[in-house]
Amino acid sequence: MGPESQNMNTGTLSDTKALELVDIVHLKWMLAGEGLRVHVERLQNDPAYASDCLNAAERSTNATVRQAASSLRARLCKAAAR
Repeated sequence: MGPESQNMNTGTLSDTKALELVDIVHLKWMLAGEGLRVHVERLQNDPAYASDCLNAAERSTNATVRQAASSLRARLCKAAAR
């Protein structure tokens, strides 16, 4: 395995933030379909608001919404621990 292959598995903090943003926007649109509005920037910067949004999503009757919320919660907690 050459150096190029090793670099393919290396991510940056900005890559992680971009992936989290994609997940947040995805959840935002799924929740919009359920009549709930999510403010993306506030979700990223206000832990109490984020918790409220994720709690609401985890109560959804839609299993895909619940899974997306659970996954996003785990990623945000992991990012906050860094």
